[in-house]
Amino acid sequence: MQYSLSTQIIALAALCQALRLVQQVARSSELDKEALSLILQSVAVIDAERPLQIYGDDAANLREGFKLIVDQLGDKPQKDVELTRYIVGVLALERRLAKTPANLARLGDKLQHLQRQLQHFSVLDDNMLANLADIYSDCISSLGGRIQIYGQPELLKQPAVQHKVRALLLSAVRAAVLWRQAGGSRLNFIFKRRKLVEQARQMLAQLPSSSL
Repeated sequence: MQYSLSTQIIALAALCQALRLVQQVARSSELDKEALSLILQSVAVIDAERPLQIYGDDAANLREGFKLIVDQLGDKPQKDVELTRYIVGVLALERRLAKTPANLARLGDKLQHLQRQLQHFSVLDDNMLANLADIYSDCISSLGGRIQIYGQPELLKQPAVQHKVRALLLSAVRAAVLWRQAGGSRLNFIFKRRKLVEQARQMLAQLPSSSL
């Protein structure tokens, strides 16, 4: 995968966007299905020639993620502490996964099967969401260091919501893999924070204006 700051920003934007959707799923039954589908579909894209191909081959699809990078890493005084906690947790899970060859091999097999399933079913189909959730539970959360999700208790008790949350966490880990492959690390948040923010701003500036 391409080793560059722009690739890191794409990965980080996707990571932030997936985790923002986790927050929304945990608090509301109203969701942007297109945004949800885009992020979940990325899990099955394992042979992309360009990073953006993982996310519909359009930087505009990650607009919300670029904005979150600016808000979270920029000079804005108020940060979303919960989102930051999720990001740290996902990055830690990805590192554990990278150090566990057996889980990586099992994950690869399951994702190849997922690719075949998506030729026949929508990623938002209940059974597909359940499959994605099972992949996350089996290959990733089983490594330990589970991420505690905050939201509306009555929603979080629902199996369908739990499936969506786990499926989104799987897509967040997928973005974290891309982040690492592009040279990203925890030290980047300390020493390259301003460069990351500036790159995110540049990506936003190149996007067409969104309709109001």
